[in-house]
Amino acid sequence: MVNIEDFKKLEIRVGRIESAEAIEGSEKLLKLSVNFGEFGKKQILAGLAKYYSLSDLIGLEVFFAFNLEPRTLMGLESQGMILAVDGKSGKPVLLKPSEDVEPGNMVK
Repeated sequence: MVNIEDFKKLEIRVGRIESAEAIEGSEKLLKLSVNFGEFGKKQILAGLAKYYSLSDLIGLEVFFAFNLEPRTLMGLESQGMILAVDGKSGKPVLLKPSEDVEPGNMVK
């Protein structure tokens, strides 16, 4: 169980994926450049390469865990985590706002 005070520490924000690149040597990971509006841009690595083409991701506004400690994967720093659920086919389904919102807006 996680108490409410611990949960409040996590910032879930909307980010717009501005670019997506394959990572040499990885079959799973993609390097995303994500715009969080007034909070700037972050590099986020995501295990989506088997499920999404690079062009499908560019321009999407989806939810990210924004304030995680950076983590190094394949020699690159990931500064957050994209949020998804497992779809019926096993493909990750990205979590998106149901209406247009500004990048950087936080889930409340």
